Amino acid sequence: MKHILLVSQYFYPETFRVNDMACEWVKRGYKVTVLTGIPNYPMGKFYDGYDKKHRTREIWNGVNIIRIPLIARGNSSHKFMNAVGMAANYFSFVKSGKKWVRSKEAADLHADIVFTFEVSPMTQAMIGVWYGKRYNVPVFLYVQDLWPENVETVTGIHNKVIIGPIDKMVDKIYRETDTIFTTSPSFVNAIVNRKKPVDKSKVHYWPQYAEDFYKPMEPQIIVGIDDNDGYFKIAFTGNIGTAQGLDVLPKAAKLLKDEKVKFVIVGDGRYQVEFERQIEVLGVAEMFIMIPRVPAERVPEILSVCDAGFISFNKTPLWESTIPAKLQSYMACGKVIIASASGETKRIIEEAKCGICTEIGNEKALAKGIREIISYNKADMGKNARIYFEEHFNKKILMDEIDKYFF
Repeated sequence: MKHILLVSQYFYPETFRVNDMACEWVKRGYKVTVLTGIPNYPMGKFYDGYDKKHRTREIWNGVNIIRIPLIARGNSSHKFMNAVGMAANYFSFVKSGKKWVRSKEAADLHADIVFTFEVSPMTQAMIGVWYGKRYNVPVFLYVQDLWPENVETVTGIHNKVIIGPIDKMVDKIYRETDTIFTTSPSFVNAIVNRKKPVDKSKVHYWPQYAEDFYKPMEPQIIVGIDDNDGYFKIAFTGNIGTAQGLDVLPKAAKLLKDEKVKFVIVGDGRYQVEFERQIEVLGVAEMFIMIPRVPAERVPEILSVCDAGFISFNKTPLWESTIPAKLQSYMACGKVIIASASGETKRIIEEAKCGICTEIGNEKALAKGIREIISYNKADMGKNARIYFEEHFNKKILMDEIDKYFF
């Protein structure tokens, strides 16, 4: 039985797909130990019951969890303070990870594989590299966010004094990693074609899947949502952040005030206060149903009373190269996709014939697209979404594929 050390700064009870991957590996007979931080994403404060002294070691669904200290992200209305809080969060986890790698607990772990699940920050991948080098085990990396591109896009910082060292760190991580997986074909190209090229033979496209509970279902009873009110309901689920480009929605809603359309927003995040302010300023509050973050298992229930799922980005080359995890979730539930996006997301929607993709940030094009979708045969689009999901994002097929790399 192989023992996987899974390095991920975020893990249960934070809601990331890595949770399901860990549980699936346990079901497949692997021993799984997760090295993670104290849960604080996305709101920036430690979850109730978790801190540097409590619940630092626990077992969840057969997964052994080791939580090492870090500084919570914080949540400030000031952009600079947010950046400082995030940097402290990132580097405190790496500092604790470096110390842990040298500990007796790490030495006694005897993992056969170290696998880093890399959503930002990329810095966490250094822990996997250090462990692999110290204990002579293969190092695997699953790249969800490209660095330093992500840092430049999110912070707007392009200063070589700051970006240069990050770039060198990324070069080191890629050089000392045995196998690299990425979530989109565009990421493969970006990694292989860096200034310091990465051997193409060790970089592989391995898309995200959706958990088994994401599936089509009959409309459920959801408090606050009337399934029989005749409105066309468009759902957005997940983090409400600046990268999502959600400011296009209130603007499009204003153009659709005479239509029977409602937007169901499920989640929270740093941009939520400003997003809700825009809704009020534009006078479209009656068109929005705001639902606080729910366990991922409940998302399909909410989608069951909605007609479409919404995806949007800010306009940057990085986001155009990204395939957002919610795309697979919507498709698994057989939902029509409405997107204000481009690049990989647009490619998949067009290949699947499961919805529309309008120009990023263009509220007029989005409003027009929504009107068109309402008049289309939405049942066929939903079926197309599910068919494409089964053919390209099937969990069993993808997990079978990754198994081959471990032996």
